[in-house]
Amino acid sequence: MASVSIQGPVCLVDNGPDGCMSVQQEALQILEQIQQPVVVVAVVGLYRTGKSYLMNRLAGKQTGFALGSTIESKTKGIWMWCVPHPKKTGHTLVLLDTEGLGDVDKGDSKHDTQIFCLSVLLSSTLIYNSRGTIDQRAVEELQYVTELAEHIKVKSSDEDGDDSEFVKIFPTFIWAVRDFTLERKINGKDASEDEYLDFALQLKPGNGRKVNDYNLPRECIRKYFPSRKCFTFPFPTNPENVKRLETLAMSELDSEFLEVTERFCTFVFNHSPVKHLNDGYSVDSRVFGHLVKMYVDTISSGGIPCLENAVVAMAQIENEAAVKEGLEVYEGGMSRLKSRFPVFLKDITSEHQRLNSLAIEAFMKRSFKDDDGKYMRSLEEAINKVFSSFLHQNEQASVLLCQEVISGLFGPLRDKLQQGVYTKKGGYQVFSQDLEDLVKNYSKTTEGAVKAEEVLEEFLKQRKEESAAILQADKSLSKKEKEICEERERAVLMEQEVRAAEQRQRQLEEKMEAERVSGEERMRQLKVKMEEDMQRQQKEAQHAMDAKLREQADLLEKGFKDKADRMGQEMEEFKRKTEEAANARSQDLGKLIEVMDRRHNDMMGMMQKQLDETRAMCSRKPSILDVIPCCIQ
Repeated sequence: MASVSIQGPVCLVDNGPDGCMSVQQEALQILEQIQQPVVVVAVVGLYRTGKSYLMNRLAGKQTGFALGSTIESKTKGIWMWCVPHPKKTGHTLVLLDTEGLGDVDKGDSKHDTQIFCLSVLLSSTLIYNSRGTIDQRAVEELQYVTELAEHIKVKSSDEDGDDSEFVKIFPTFIWAVRDFTLERKINGKDASEDEYLDFALQLKPGNGRKVNDYNLPRECIRKYFPSRKCFTFPFPTNPENVKRLETLAMSELDSEFLEVTERFCTFVFNHSPVKHLNDGYSVDSRVFGHLVKMYVDTISSGGIPCLENAVVAMAQIENEAAVKEGLEVYEGGMSRLKSRFPVFLKDITSEHQRLNSLAIEAFMKRSFKDDDGKYMRSLEEAINKVFSSFLHQNEQASVLLCQEVISGLFGPLRDKLQQGVYTKKGGYQVFSQDLEDLVKNYSKTTEGAVKAEEVLEEFLKQRKEESAAILQADKSLSKKEKEICEERERAVLMEQEVRAAEQRQRQLEEKMEAERVSGEERMRQLKVKMEEDMQRQQKEAQHAMDAKLREQADLLEKGFKDKADRMGQEMEEFKRKTEEAANARSQDLGKLIEVMDRRHNDMMGMMQKQLDETRAMCSRKPSILDVIPCCIQ
C-alpha cells in the first residue's frame, strides 16, 4: 500500500460491560490492508490527564481521539489511529490511545494492569502521561511497572518469570509531565528534562522495608526501560479554556506549551523505532494485527502473554503466508507465459529461473524463524510441482502443434494414397520422395519445438505399413532392391528414434542446468537471510548489553555497589545465554544448509540418472549407412 489515510480513530480493543476485552474486526481489517512496517506509539496514564490531546497532535490533527471535558473517562479500551509516518517513507505510524488508568467508575486494578501490559507489549514507544510533578505519588501511580514480570513472560520455559531479556524488546519510554509549574533545579542548578527524570528515579541507599518500597518502582523503570526521555509541559492555556482545547486556535495556546509539544512530536517521529519481535524481527501491520489478537485472547482467557510463544505463532502464520505469496509470484509469472504455449524449452527454463528467484525473494522478505527450512522446502516443492506441470502443458501444446503441422503436410500424400498414385509401377520412389520432402518441410517448420522429433518418430512408425504395401506393390523393383529399401527404412526409423532421444537428452541437460542455477540461487538467498538474522540478533543483544552497562555505571556512580555487582552477574548470565543462542543458531544454519544441499544433490542425481540412460540410448547408432539409394537404376 503506497500510502495510508484513515479518517479517524477506530476501536482496536473493546472493553465490554463484563470487563472482558475483545479485538475489533474493523481495526484488524484496516491493519491487513496497510501492509507496511509499523511504528507503534501508545500512551498510558491516569484518566483525565490529557493523553488524547498528545495523540491527536502526533496524528497532525487538532481533533480525533476524544478529549472529553468532564471528570468521566472518555476512552474505553484501546483506540487506534493509523497515519502515514511523517518522517519514514513507506512506514505507518500507529497511535494507540488507551483507557485511563485509575478510573473510579471501574474500580478494577486488574484491568488497569492488563491495559498497561498490553500497551508495553504492543508499542515501540510507550508514553506515560501524568500531571504536576514526578514525585513519590507519581511514581507510585506507575505501580503497574512493578508487576510486568508477573504478567509477561519472555520464554515459555521461564517458570519464575525471568525478566533479564525484557530490555531487548520493551519500548522506548517517554514520561510526559503535564501542567508542570515547578522550576527544574537540582541542588540549586538548572536541570534538563532528562536530568530531572533521572533525579526523580534515583534510588535510596539502605535495605529497610520503606527504602525497598521506595526503590522498587524506580528499579523496575530503570531496568525495563533503559531508553528514557522526559518532557515537561506547562499549562496549555487559561483554566477556563481547557475544556474546549480541541477548538482553540494556536494563538490561544501558551507559546511554551506549543514549543514543548513541537519538541515532543519531533522526538517521537525521529526516535521511535519500528515495532519488532524478539530477536529483532520487524513487525508490519498484518503481524501487528495478529499480535493484538493473540495477546488479547491470552489475557482474556486468564493466561500470561509469552513473547517466545508469540514469535513462534507469528512465524507459523507468516511463514505459511510467505510460502503462499512466493508461490503466487511464481504461478502468476508462469501463467502469463502459458498464453504463449508452446514455447522453446530455453524460454520456459529461463523464465522458471527468473520467477524462482523472485518467489524466493518474496518468501524471504516475509518469512522469519524458518530455522529448519521447513517452509523453504515447502515452497521449493510447490514450485517444482508447478514447474513440472507447466513443462507438461508446454509439451502437450507442442505435441498438438506438431501434429497439426504434420497432418497438414500429409494431406496431399493422403490424397495420392486414396487416388492410388503410389500403387503404380515406380510408385515407391515417388512415395519415398514425397515423404522425404514432407520430413524436410516439417523439420523446418517445427525447428526447436520440444516435441518435434517424438511426433515425427510416431508419424514415421504410422507410415510403416503403408510404405511396406507400396514397396511390395511396386513391380519396377527386384526382390533384392526391395530388401535394401526395407533395410533403409529400418535405419531411418532407428535414426529418428536416436534424434528423438538426443532431443530428450538436450532437454534434460537444460532442465538440469535450470535446477542447478535455481538451487544456487536458493542457497545464496538463504545464506543472506540467515546472515541478516544473525546480525540483527547480535545488534539487539548488543543494544541490551549497552543499556545494562549504562545502568551498572550509574549504580556505581551513585554508590550502589551491591546492586551494580548483581547487575554484573546478570550481564554475565545474559552474555552466556546470548552466546549459546548464537552458537545454536550457527549450528542450525549449518544443518539447514546441509539439508538443502542434500536435497538439491538428490534431485540432481535423479536427473543425472535419467540423462545417463538417455545418453546410452543415443549411443546406439544405426548399423546401416544413412543413405541407401531408394531407387535402384
